[in-house]
Amino acid sequence: MKKRAIVSVINDLVTDQRVKKTCQTLTDLGFEVTLTGRKMRSGPPMDDRPYKTVRMKLVAEKGPLFYACFNFRLFFFLLSRKSELLVANDLDTLLPNYLVSRMKNIPLVYDSHEYFTGVPELVNRKKVQGVWKSIEKRIFPKLKTVITVNDSIAGLYEKEYGVRPFVVRNISPSGTPPEIINRTSLGLPEDKFILILQGSGINVQRGAEEMVLAMNYIQKAVLLIVGGGDVVGKLKEMVKDNKLEDRVIFRPRQPHDELYKLTCAADLGLTLDKDTNINYRYSLPNKLFDYIQARIPVLASPLPEIKKIVEKYDIGDFIAGHEPATIAEKVNEILANQELMSKWKKNVNFAASELTWANEEQVLKNIFKEYA
Repeated sequence: MKKRAIVSVINDLVTDQRVKKTCQTLTDLGFEVTLTGRKMRSGPPMDDRPYKTVRMKLVAEKGPLFYACFNFRLFFFLLSRKSELLVANDLDTLLPNYLVSRMKNIPLVYDSHEYFTGVPELVNRKKVQGVWKSIEKRIFPKLKTVITVNDSIAGLYEKEYGVRPFVVRNISPSGTPPEIINRTSLGLPEDKFILILQGSGINVQRGAEEMVLAMNYIQKAVLLIVGGGDVVGKLKEMVKDNKLEDRVIFRPRQPHDELYKLTCAADLGLTLDKDTNINYRYSLPNKLFDYIQARIPVLASPLPEIKKIVEKYDIGDFIAGHEPATIAEKVNEILANQELMSKWKKNVNFAASELTWANEEQVLKNIFKEYA
């Protein structure tokens, strides 16, 4: 009889590629997987998966009431279901998973996708940050198996709690770009250099506002923004105020296959997080590996974990600062140097062959085999 694993995450499941890969790995190892999260009123439909998905409808979609409702519902969901393994993704699902794991004597694996208490949404809200920190302090040192996304964040947790997490990076599934990309069919211009900024969290301090303003100084390119987040509404207002409708294109969050087509159609991938908090400083975002698998070079903020990848494989360049004119100067410099772009494209092909999920997944498989 198959062992049952319940994987929980607070988002709406559709676009979370890390959780999707985790569930697939568990399924491949013979687990009967149930993935649970929330159902957003405006969220995209759920795609077909080879495992069960449960999305909970809640009375609130943000704020303290939302978190309270979700954790309350998740606790009783986990308590009422039979399982032999629990997998909690991020601190906002950890408490109910931990309580149920102790009550029912079920193994728990905790996957921290970021340095949660250092996110910008919390650093300026000390009381709220304190609540999450107190939960983390009480539970983290007692956990047997912890996973996180890079060495820097693993080091922070080890220093703070004496527990060294396993590192599983957000490396994208291997992909083969279409030989012929018909930009017109994707609603994109055929005759422009396309810059792409993608992500499910296009939020404050991630350089999106400055990138939009930089388009005032970039004549030979368009900016494609794909995804959702706190500042998308503001970005659309900025585009209108600056009369940049012909230079900035917006697309909502996309299923991974559709996002991959758009990314492959672009020429340069952007990851512009600011070094304004510890979480962003040590980020290693999904989109970096998405760009690599789409075989497009990268323009990035020189943050430590991102810089290691870009410099190791020589697949792009860095901005000197977040002033719009400074960003534009670097983009225009790249636009004028096709020889450099050709070198990066050659190098990114090699990077894509090495940075594969098949290689990274072995760490995850070794972790879960202990519970299989």
